[in-house]
Amino acid sequence: MDVDGKKYRTIWLADDGETVEIIDQTKFPYVFETVQMRTMAEAAHAIRVMQVRGAPLIGATAAYGVALAMREDPSDISLHAACSSLLETRPTAVNLRWALDLARKTLIQVAPEHRRDAAYKFANDVCNEDIAINMAIGMHGMELIAAISRTKREGEPVNILTHCNAGWLATVDWGTATAPIYMSHDGGIPVHVWVDETRPRNQGAFLTAWELGKHGVPHTVIVDNAGGHLMQHGEVDIVITGTDRTTATGDVCNKIGTYLKALAAKDNNVPFYVALPSPTIDFSLSDGVREIPIEERSGEEVSQMTGRTAAGAIETVDIVADGSEVGNPAFDVTPARLVTGLITERGVLEPNRQAIAAAFPERVKLSA
Repeated sequence: MDVDGKKYRTIWLADDGETVEIIDQTKFPYVFETVQMRTMAEAAHAIRVMQVRGAPLIGATAAYGVALAMREDPSDISLHAACSSLLETRPTAVNLRWALDLARKTLIQVAPEHRRDAAYKFANDVCNEDIAINMAIGMHGMELIAAISRTKREGEPVNILTHCNAGWLATVDWGTATAPIYMSHDGGIPVHVWVDETRPRNQGAFLTAWELGKHGVPHTVIVDNAGGHLMQHGEVDIVITGTDRTTATGDVCNKIGTYLKALAAKDNNVPFYVALPSPTIDFSLSDGVREIPIEERSGEEVSQMTGRTAAGAIETVDIVADGSEVGNPAFDVTPARLVTGLITERGVLEPNRQAIAAAFPERVKLSA
């Protein structure tokens, strides 16, 4: 992505070749600020407080967290402790567990004196693989957008609704749900994006809108409950969301509110697609509603709101009546029956066990 004329990934190595740098996403959309991570504990903190967020980026950050641990102490005990500590930071995104399981399996076979360099190489490989996956998702998704565009009058945009942030900021580069959007825009296909604000953390209003704006993609921020109304009036051509975990049967776990968008899309015959990098598939699960752990986050995310005053100050205010209890489930599960298709790096799949297993037989074998 370009940010004020400079190209950025969301995570990279500093000039010393050891320190890991990230973009602090808790400061958006008002401040663009980078943070340096020099220890595993700092990487764990970045994941836990959502300085980094989005399943693919969480996995990449965890991989670099292991590398930082190996820089300090490359022993077997340190490796296992680092993986365990990082795994506890976020319970829902399966990329976290995938990256840590693979890191442990890969590095335990390397002699401790070579483990530091191997860990940094592993983390870099995870990042490069994520970029390649997202580019492939973008190309397959762009075909769906192009097909809709061909049914439009010349110059009329394809209206895409997305929820939360499954963009560049949720991955190492390109994004998942946004990759088809960016590629379509760059390829001359007119697009317009309806951006759900995505309460309570406002990832749509704060993150998706920010990055779409930086890339020059036409977009409009809407309240979360407006999507169904827009669909009823024919103003949404396609819904594309991301996912934090998807079962072997095609159930999709994503930011809270995704399920309601899928229901509205089904009722209005609007295609509902999920951009799905294969590391987010959990082949050990079959029933997303019953088996996927849903993270319950702090009630302050709901009861407080941060914004910029007319004077330019960044302030946090209370928005809930004193004494009210607050619940904050961070995700919900959309059953496969409501999903039109899964946009993966290996094509657009039907959301069922047979199609997913046929596309990724090596992952099925590993999970057996």
